[in-house]
Amino acid sequence: MKKAAILRKIFISTLYLSTFTFGGGYVIVTLLKNKFVNELHWIDEEEMLDLVAIAQSSPGAIAVNGAIVVGYKLAGLAGVVCAVLGAVIPPFVILTLVSFFYAAFRENRVIQSLLYGMKSGVGAVIISVVYDMGSSVVKSKDFVLILIMALSFVANYFFGVNVIYIILAVIVIGLARTLIRERRKGAKG
Repeated sequence: MKKAAILRKIFISTLYLSTFTFGGGYVIVTLLKNKFVNELHWIDEEEMLDLVAIAQSSPGAIAVNGAIVVGYKLAGLAGVVCAVLGAVIPPFVILTLVSFFYAAFRENRVIQSLLYGMKSGVGAVIISVVYDMGSSVVKSKDFVLILIMALSFVANYFFGVNVIYIILAVIVIGLARTLIRERRKGAKG
């Protein structure tokens, strides 16, 4: 596929996903996975999990970060530009329009009911993201990864540990595991 066609597909895909996604970054990440992993087969599932981890640990909106890492993986800097434009244009336009009609929306019971109902859909999509990502970890049958996932949940949910501290701890564990593996490979090779 030619680079121009890939860039066009990246832009249109992120534009479409960003336009019709309601509920924030975790929702769009699932849809990016469906589009680029399941439908287009441009990225495999493990790579997508790595890209999501990078997007989550980077400062900024996860939808934009997700678009950045996917765009870069697929087409370099030009892919980043196309993906970011596609991800940013719809919210910018929608928020601009909403700001003009904010007073009418604030008091409208139909709009309020619609937004309240959308919370359920957003919750379901977030559960789907957790299931997809968690099941991949469980399928790997890596005891350490499963333990890290479970302990991270317990630390945050039950003990209120800030996610930043959890991410930093997991980075240290990941680096340590990687160094240990590399040393073992070096000792065997």
